[in-house]
Amino acid sequence: MSTSSETPIQLAVLHEGQRRIYRERTSRTVVRCGRRFGKSLFFETLSEHWAMQGKRVGYFAPDNKRLSESYARVLNVLEPAKKSASKNAGEIRLKKGRGNGPKGGGSIDFWTLGDPDAGRSREYDEVVIDEAGMVKTGLKEIVQQSIMPTLLVTNGNILMGGTPLGVSDDSFFYEACMNQGTEKWKEFHMPSGSNPLIPQATLDHFKATSEPRVWQQEYLAEFVDWRGASFFSIDKLTVEGRGVAIPAHCDYVFAVVDSAMKDGSGNDGTAVVYCARSMYTGHPLVILDWDIVQINSDMLTQWLPSVFQNLQHYSRLCRGRYGPRTYIEDKASGITLNQHSARMGWPVEAIGGDITSVGKDGRALMASSPVYRGDVKLSDYALNKTMMFKQQEKNHLVTQVTSYIVGDKNAAKRSDDLYDAFAYSVIVALGGPEGF
Repeated sequence: MSTSSETPIQLAVLHEGQRRIYRERTSRTVVRCGRRFGKSLFFETLSEHWAMQGKRVGYFAPDNKRLSESYARVLNVLEPAKKSASKNAGEIRLKKGRGNGPKGGGSIDFWTLGDPDAGRSREYDEVVIDEAGMVKTGLKEIVQQSIMPTLLVTNGNILMGGTPLGVSDDSFFYEACMNQGTEKWKEFHMPSGSNPLIPQATLDHFKATSEPRVWQQEYLAEFVDWRGASFFSIDKLTVEGRGVAIPAHCDYVFAVVDSAMKDGSGNDGTAVVYCARSMYTGHPLVILDWDIVQINSDMLTQWLPSVFQNLQHYSRLCRGRYGPRTYIEDKASGITLNQHSARMGWPVEAIGGDITSVGKDGRALMASSPVYRGDVKLSDYALNKTMMFKQQEKNHLVTQVTSYIVGDKNAAKRSDDLYDAFAYSVIVALGGPEGF
């Protein structure tokens, strides 16, 4: 797909699985696909194509991060045909006569699904809803009350897609794929292997090294019922039920801090997990130590230097080849800690939004494969350590990690600060399940 006489616009070439969806789609189409099928690229390319035909397109995604990434890629492709564009407004307008269709002058509006009024008062020929599986609640109301009315006059189409994220009666994506609602959708089931660009050897590797339920959900694109199932087993984190020795050598040690959301919360604590990363010998990731405290957020900046002191201790103990590192989630009170650390010149790195934005369940999936492979171990000290926290003397790290349940509807009532720090530790050190 390209345009005319001026600077040509070259759209991405679609693979056969993507072309099949385009050929056979109906007015209400849902795509259930595995990782790296190429869904977002497919949706972006179709939006570019439709805009070049003079159509009005509404592009919806769960959050600003994903929306801004799609906006940037689409704008980069359509730059030669651009009449105007505004990232803040989420709008791209094309010039008249710059298109494959008779009209040209199409447009794309970008909306976050965090806005319940997304799309309201607009009129579209085509609507795309990306990463619908990530929207746990409220999507049905947005689609029915805000998005559907944008298509009334044009009798337009909706193309919705995502990767499954558990079985949930509250998920509109699940309802659409299962055709359980009053609005009937045509579903395309596209596992990761539907993308011919992924080598079979790569798929075989991920099947062998992924937790079976994660493989089933993330790559086979099947709905897995996680309800009531613990996710991380103590057997995978130990060697025959015992912790491992603290390494005598490592590449570096690091700490991950999960800070309290707000003062006075019954569940929020500030947690820190200390780890040793070894890239070539021994266990790739050893959890050395952990701690959890309840302090007011305005005291966190005074508490943080004690983390650096502990890191220096473990760096000397493990003979780290490189300097110690500290990672802090870049949200809530963690933002304040990151900003203060930058002003003080402290060695702190913010955990990126691509990790924090997926939520606790998403991070469990990202951390699952390294744990399943046996790449993550608890030191004997971390395994056997106990401390008093909220009137309970126990190993809070082991309790929180091994009792974590994906899709738990009572999640708001549980303490999981150490689980968060553990999951972040695995992800920043060993990466998520994807290596394509």
